[in-house]
Amino acid sequence: MSDYIKPILVTWDFSEKAEEALLHALVYSDFTKVDVVLLNIVKKDKEVDDAVKKIEAKIDEVKAKHGKTIFGMVKVGNIFTTISDVIKETEATMSIMGTHGMKGFQKVTGSWALKVIAGSTSPFIVIQEAPTNHEVRDIVIPIDFRAENKEKVIWANFLHKLFHAKFHLCYSDTKDKISKKRLLSNIKVTSEYMHGKGINYELKKLDGKENSVTEVLNFSKEVNAALILVLTTKNIKAVDYMMGADEQKIIANEEKIPVMCINPRTDIRKLGGFS
Repeated sequence: MSDYIKPILVTWDFSEKAEEALLHALVYSDFTKVDVVLLNIVKKDKEVDDAVKKIEAKIDEVKAKHGKTIFGMVKVGNIFTTISDVIKETEATMSIMGTHGMKGFQKVTGSWALKVIAGSTSPFIVIQEAPTNHEVRDIVIPIDFRAENKEKVIWANFLHKLFHAKFHLCYSDTKDKISKKRLLSNIKVTSEYMHGKGINYELKKLDGKENSVTEVLNFSKEVNAALILVLTTKNIKAVDYMMGADEQKIIANEEKIPVMCINPRTDIRKLGGFS
């Protein structure tokens, strides 16, 4: 493997959902041209050897079935800290994880999926089923009044370079004057940035007849989105995991649209030229 530099990590527990995540990773690797790594986490040292043998068997299977070489890692630890540590260690391009929707969303081959995502420094793509095709043509990006929203365009540019997809920016209006001013500022910055980068995009004002999450999901279905890009809640608290932050409802959408979660990062905003 290329010195473990910037791989696509797949959270791997030998389950059906992990298998579906791997299939997505193989598709994404065609575009990113980086290695795919299966990351299996065990609780005790004595479990390592058995896990390594199983992963080696899966690597051989993928080579025979798909003609691709992938790699594996087995770490002793827990999902809350070890995944995040490996992402930093490998400088992962992205991580991909399978889940069973809202019913099983509190589980990432264990539990508390959103908490795991919130600890990542790289994008986390959550999928609910195997990929239906090998193209990413349409990507939805909800825009709101939060300052961190400006970070989304940096990742939009990253995705643009990979897929040359069409981006659908959508937003719900607000009557609050301060929030509206910030929303309009985010829309302006986002539009100008994407126009300057030559990114194909459209801006859509949602009807406002239903809650914002429902409208985003309905719109994503309407444009046949291959991916929804969301920003996690900054400084999310335990109650949000239990009650369901907005991004959790989007990630666990019934349409089973893959969702890319990114975490607010000050360094990204500075690199992007934002104040």
